[in-house]
Amino acid sequence: MSEIRIVVDAMGGDNAPGEIVKGAIDALNERKEITIILVGKEDKVKQELGKYTYDKNRIELVNATQEIGFDEPPVMAIRTKKDSSIVVGMNLVKSQKADAFVSAGSTGAILVGGQLIVGRIKGVERPPLAPLIPTTSGVSLLIDCGANVDARSSHLVQFAKIGSIYMENVVGIKKPKVAIVNIGAEEEKGNMLVKETYPLLKECKDIHFIGSIEAREIPYGKADVIVCEAFTGNVILKLYEGLGSALIHKVKEGLLSSFRSKIGAVLIKPALKKTLKDFDASQYGGAPLLGLKGLVVKTHGSSKSLEVKNSIIQCIAFSEQKINEKIKEHL
Repeated sequence: MSEIRIVVDAMGGDNAPGEIVKGAIDALNERKEITIILVGKEDKVKQELGKYTYDKNRIELVNATQEIGFDEPPVMAIRTKKDSSIVVGMNLVKSQKADAFVSAGSTGAILVGGQLIVGRIKGVERPPLAPLIPTTSGVSLLIDCGANVDARSSHLVQFAKIGSIYMENVVGIKKPKVAIVNIGAEEEKGNMLVKETYPLLKECKDIHFIGSIEAREIPYGKADVIVCEAFTGNVILKLYEGLGSALIHKVKEGLLSSFRSKIGAVLIKPALKKTLKDFDASQYGGAPLLGLKGLVVKTHGSSKSLEVKNSIIQCIAFSEQKINEKIKEHL
């Protein structure tokens, strides 16, 4: 089993460095094939590391004196803050001193850094962000959810191809079903982008295209790869997360509303806990920025240790299956 080296941005996100370091240690203790490189302000990271027991031979610490905030212009930040945890971490991937980079930091900075520092695979027009989202039948890949709000039809065709490669090799779904997000099932429906893209996807021999998918069908797993531009994808993702959280809150509220319902809650608790866990997006990790020369994974800015851990573990299958090489071959 070969060693997989994963850089973790210790300063990225609302809960850094505490939850980030905890997630990194949890991943390290769970999987023996990884080495983790924590990048960030050395004194703060060391302070957090002191709280845990772990194999010190499998943790490296790289000092980075700067941070990139969520409100900073991404291009300017990447170009001027050369000693930020994002820039230092991505340079480790670029120089092949690491296999992957995971961050809960600024989405804009990660997108810009991924393209300017790590670089795109030759032939990839626009790298998409692609998270796995839970469905009643497993998971689907939402591609794109935040990288390209002004995408063209040729970009969406590439997203479909890249998403199919990812689902087949990382998730293990043979001939994954591909659908484009639309406001109806009929081919003539949709905005100009969807109308331009639909026939191109239909003619594409590299994918198993099944047509349009409406938003209400997404949670039922009708498609394995859900294709859209980033504006639509981000709205779907945020509504998914918000509605899931609201439903869980209302279920708990209802179960605790009376003495009788509390007795019922005790009886259904094990089954309910499993069901809710299946629809918890944090267990699937972050969103990989696909189509780069190295793996970059963006996890939520509000990530706690569980999502950080799963984002790190997610990198193992990506690296072992050599997804970048497969994308390069197909494009």
